Amino acid sequence: MKKTLLQEIGLAIIVIALGVLLINPSGSWMPEKGVMVASLSLIITFGLFGTFIWRERARDERENMHRLIAGRIAFLSGAGVLVLGITVESISKTVDPWLVASLTATILGKIIASVYLREKK
Repeated sequence: MKKTLLQEIGLAIIVIALGVLLINPSGSWMPEKGVMVASLSLIITFGLFGTFIWRERARDERENMHRLIAGRIAFLSGAGVLVLGITVESISKTVDPWLVASLTATILGKIIASVYLREKK
């Protein structure tokens, strides 16, 4: 359990670091090939991170409750940041469509999963 948690945390740190690295304003610190390598690395690392999340199993009710709470906090954190980004960009009159698409996908994913799991019972 501890080894898996450490691997998950390590992958999360790498995903975040690669995301920050890819901010690269106006190509100032990374050449185009570097951006491509970092982008591919981000995709692969996020895929590995997603596999850890997907394979995660709770051994008892307490662990299951912790997973549910962590999922809710993650959803609300991500959606909150997207709403904040949309709000800030709408004030500057240039809303990035990717922010709106990401928020829409996040909310639709949550709704579809909830409906599916309720009907599955």
